[in-house]
Amino acid sequence: MSRDMLDRLIAGTLPDPDGGGMLSTPLKTIVIGRGLGDEAAALVRPLPLRRRLAVVMDPDTRLALGERVAVALHGGGLDVDKIILPRHPHPDMDAVRSVIARTQGASGLVAVGSGSINDITKYAAYLSDRPYAVFGTAPSMNGYTSVSAAITEDGLKKSLSARLPVGVFLDLEVMVRAPHRLVAAGFGDSMARPTAQTDWLMAHLLLGTPYREAPFMLLAEDEEALVAKAGDLRNGDIGAMEVLVRTLVMSGLGMTLCGGSYPASQGEHLIAHYMDMRGKDLPEAHHGEHIAVTTLTMARLQERVLALPELRLSPTRDTPERFEAIFGEALGRSCWEAFRPKLLGKDQLDAINAVLDRQWPAFRERLLHVHRPAGEIATALKAVGAPTTPQEVAVPPAFYDEAVANARLIRDRFTMLDVAAAMPGFAKVEA
Repeated sequence: MSRDMLDRLIAGTLPDPDGGGMLSTPLKTIVIGRGLGDEAAALVRPLPLRRRLAVVMDPDTRLALGERVAVALHGGGLDVDKIILPRHPHPDMDAVRSVIARTQGASGLVAVGSGSINDITKYAAYLSDRPYAVFGTAPSMNGYTSVSAAITEDGLKKSLSARLPVGVFLDLEVMVRAPHRLVAAGFGDSMARPTAQTDWLMAHLLLGTPYREAPFMLLAEDEEALVAKAGDLRNGDIGAMEVLVRTLVMSGLGMTLCGGSYPASQGEHLIAHYMDMRGKDLPEAHHGEHIAVTTLTMARLQERVLALPELRLSPTRDTPERFEAIFGEALGRSCWEAFRPKLLGKDQLDAINAVLDRQWPAFRERLLHVHRPAGEIATALKAVGAPTTPQEVAVPPAFYDEAVANARLIRDRFTMLDVAAAMPGFAKVEA
């Protein structure tokens, strides 16, 4: 059924649960299969990339798939320049500008890699107004099919509007050979659905933030299968891998449907972004490894809020001076400007509390319906071998507590982190 759902979404024949009409996506070429590297020329030639292609990879993804893709494209009569980035490139504006400069003669870009390589290439293609396609090498994140790119700019981790690839090619045989840490990272990223949906729905109920059910309908069936098959991913089971890959594809498409990262990135991602921004001396970790840990933290926080028979919010003590004290002058100003739209004044808080007095029991039931218990998430993460504690990703407990306490300050996205901060006497969140 889920493969059928993806096909119907691409074809524009899938009913929209949020209203009349059909769901559709401008991304029409998504291939999940086997042996795709050797078929690269046939896959790419129909796309609007034209003849001169720059294939962007790093030394690891070159070995995994990039060289095969480049050879196949060249053998298919296309002009190919291989752009080899440093191992584990950081997705920041310096890397983006470097790719733009090194690919000036190319009519189209082809990314071969996963998170960082895809984000760098995607944003470079967007800024230089060229199409790009991606051959994924690991099921490590959900960004292959999203319209945004996670890029660090001026010290601040941002989700920047970019453009969709014109083609996404995900070879299951390559995916199952990826380092298991990357598989576990992708699983960790996929487990953010329930915490992200709970946060987004809470913002909708309290603040009227626009909200959609469609991205979560796309995930429902595969998420249950994925949780059931978590242990099989450790054994290189290609059927379980297909479910994981499709889940990540659907998650990215859900973001595309909504025009932003709201359905897949809420409080759990804010904590991870804070660690990226402020944890300069932390050991290298994959994005999804951090998300596994932060998702579990958010699930526990949400459970505590949803266990309350009553809920009332109080003003917070957020000021520009506090931001500068935490982040420094320049970054503090940037964070304050990003945060300020969700600063709640007395009149707005009074209105929210009046609604909560009347409707919190109904809100609570609706939120519990989309929430997944922290215990279930922890069991699934452990089954696949993903981390569940800050210590497992070498994050010092004191810094992790700092990240949880301050993550809400870096974006205008209203989450349960903001709810907890507006509750006097709410105890420290359990990691």
